[in-house]
Amino acid sequence: MSTLTAVSNTARAADRGSGAALAVLIGAYLLIAVDATVVNVALPALQRQLHFSPAALAWVPNAYALTFGGLLLLGSRLGDRLGRRRAFTAGVALFTLASLLGGLAPNAPLLLAARAVQGVGAALSTPNVLALIATTFAEGRARNRALSLYSSAAGLGASLGMLLGGALTSWLSWRWALLVNVPIGLAVALAAPRVVREPERHPGGYDAAGALTGTLGTTALVYGVLRAADHGWGDGPALGSMIAAGVLLIGFLLAELRVREPLLPLELLRDRARTGAYLNMLLIPLAMFPSFFLLTLLFQDVMHFSAVRTGLAFLPMTLVLFATVRLMPRLLPRTGTRPVLVAGALLLLLGALWLTRFPEHADYWAWVFGPLVLIGLGGGMSFMPMSVLVLTGVAPARSGSAAGLLQTLQWTGGTIGTSVLVTVFSTAGRHAGGGPEHRLVHGMDAAFAVASGVAAAALLVALLVIRAPRAQRQKVRPKVAR
Repeated sequence: MSTLTAVSNTARAADRGSGAALAVLIGAYLLIAVDATVVNVALPALQRQLHFSPAALAWVPNAYALTFGGLLLLGSRLGDRLGRRRAFTAGVALFTLASLLGGLAPNAPLLLAARAVQGVGAALSTPNVLALIATTFAEGRARNRALSLYSSAAGLGASLGMLLGGALTSWLSWRWALLVNVPIGLAVALAAPRVVREPERHPGGYDAAGALTGTLGTTALVYGVLRAADHGWGDGPALGSMIAAGVLLIGFLLAELRVREPLLPLELLRDRARTGAYLNMLLIPLAMFPSFFLLTLLFQDVMHFSAVRTGLAFLPMTLVLFATVRLMPRLLPRTGTRPVLVAGALLLLLGALWLTRFPEHADYWAWVFGPLVLIGLGGGMSFMPMSVLVLTGVAPARSGSAAGLLQTLQWTGGTIGTSVLVTVFSTAGRHAGGGPEHRLVHGMDAAFAVASGVAAAALLVALLVIRAPRAQRQKVRPKVAR
């Protein structure tokens, strides 16, 4: 009896320990996701106080996106070499320090530098969040529950960033949009060594060629797309950067084929379901994330919402996404991943199509609430199953690489999508004629038409590429009585 009691107490202690570890990991990821949008609403106030030029102002969010998206693969490999908990903690600490420096920045150059360093810290910690979840929770129900919280954090954080940025800018100062990170980041960095277990390291080789070509290639790609959004797709430096990115990324793939311990083991792409999930982890954010920027313009410039009301306007999408993701651990064992991914992509497509028909003088509840709910449902039914497919069957030694590629595709897809759709929006608006509100609505219609095309591509991938593993199909297949 005493033995059973001891085992039960040990199990409960393990549950509490893993719960505390999950809280720390999700807290850090939510903090990083919030920072992707928290300064967007604050940009006008920030421009006035620090005397940013219009061209330089765009680099307040872009400096963060550039280093974050460009260094994710390297961050995942550093986790393998240094220890994932150590890399995660160091990334959070660096992110927190950069937030403090950014919040206190006396001029524009120092703020941009702080934003770039924030991206470095985010790139070091983010892939190790997913890798630590993979090593802390065994495949199945426990991991699926953890992944449901993880998958909701990106959309929840982006929406909360808009609300938090608007509230802090309106009631205090734009500086608090960065300074609010400091106590939270400090608490996470101090708690991580105490509650997060350090998994076994798998250092392997250095793969210097892969690290160099992969990091430079993804950074050049993100920079080229961001510059093209500001200067047009015919801009020489933008085109040169994207061509260089193509050459470097081809070199990266060639390098990965020739080394014993690659930065990105290409064996991860041999599984059809995982490859489809990776592809949709690029396409879904590409279609979904630009809605935060485009709808912010709609709310403030057409509907004349305040900064706080703009943040609140995104709550239907956020709440629906969170609720849907939390249902996934119960739904997936019954249906499998493929039907859920098909439904998610279809709902995202319907939401984007709805926004292509937006009239110039429309009511929020009649024309925006419905699409936001559909987009929230689509995102909620997509992100967690894709994470499950990517991590299923991956050995612990490869979990960092698998997580790093997934995060790179997710955040790079969001950055590329926003840049491309903002360019479509601006170009269509300039050629529309009429007043400012007419041009804005016309540009938004065109941008969401492109987003609909991307969502349709994700639907085709879910239908034609993704196949559930045989073991998963057997689990959901009803038993026939003999």
